[in-house]
Amino acid sequence: MIHKARDWAIRAAALALAAGCAMPQGAEGPVATRAAAPEVGARVETLADGSCRAREVTPAVYEQVMGEVQVVQAEIGADGTVIRPPVYRRAPVPRIVRPRAEISFEAPCPADMTQEFIASVQRALAARGYFGGNVTGLLDGPTTAAIRRYQSERGLQSGQLSLATARDLGLVAVARPGGRARG
Repeated sequence: MIHKARDWAIRAAALALAAGCAMPQGAEGPVATRAAAPEVGARVETLADGSCRAREVTPAVYEQVMGEVQVVQAEIGADGTVIRPPVYRRAPVPRIVRPRAEISFEAPCPADMTQEFIASVQRALAARGYFGGNVTGLLDGPTTAAIRRYQSERGLQSGQLSLATARDLGLVAVARPGGRARG
């Protein structure tokens, strides 16, 4: 019987972790923490002038903490005296852990993100020690993680390749002061 109860407790904990919730920690800490929603990812839009911009939205992350919730409003007399004070109870209330964020930056256009170009990005990141995977020409998890590491050190918190990063890696032509591109 004891083993059954322990098995059920282990299963409940596994389900809670799989669902992205933490087990209750008591009144002092968070009661249930909602897992951070995965990044919504960047959408690349082509503008009227032919350039492209990426817009990335990161959703807010909340956690539930114990707090005071008013359940009965105070009753105040006509002369301003308190007839009945408000009634509160302890209950989980949401608290923002990370606010919603939105960034926008110049990015290579989707038509330019060919398999050969992505393979060049992988090789350029590997040469700088950011990418250790196989050069596949696919924008897969390890490639996106390498792009994110490279760009975050330069102030851009995104796994979407920026045009500035592509230029820094020597993969996109840079405009010269005379109006002609070099590359």
